[in-house]
Amino acid sequence: VQLQASGGGLVQAGGSLRLSCAASGRTFSSYIMGWFRQAPGKEREFVAGISTIGRSTVSADSVKGRFTISRDNAKNTVYLQMNSLKPEDTAVYYCAASFGSVVVIRTSDYPYWGQGTEVTVSS
Repeated sequence: VQLQASGGGLVQAGGSLRLSCAASGRTFSSYIMGWFRQAPGKEREFVAGISTIGRSTVSADSVKGRFTISRDNAKNTVYLQMNSLKPEDTAVYYCAASFGSVVVIRTSDYPYWGQGTEVTVSS
């Protein structure tokens, strides 16, 4: 599967952005999808994940109540709605795909990655 993330940009603190990740192929609905982020000088970290048909989601504590992951299998797309953005959310955001029935949170569990989209939150 090939992944293409988009939707990043510059936003003021308190603002919102919606990231999209479009996937190629006809088996998108068989993948667990995740969003990760990597800030300058830091390791890549899990943000949110969603099961194959969207019935189950997992979010990092740092974004709970602010970020929402969703997917549209008919459009081969996964989304990350980000509200109440903070300067510490500034990072490059990556979408990733994995296999299985349970949402996983380690970067090593995801064999497929998109190219990343940059999000900058100004204070």
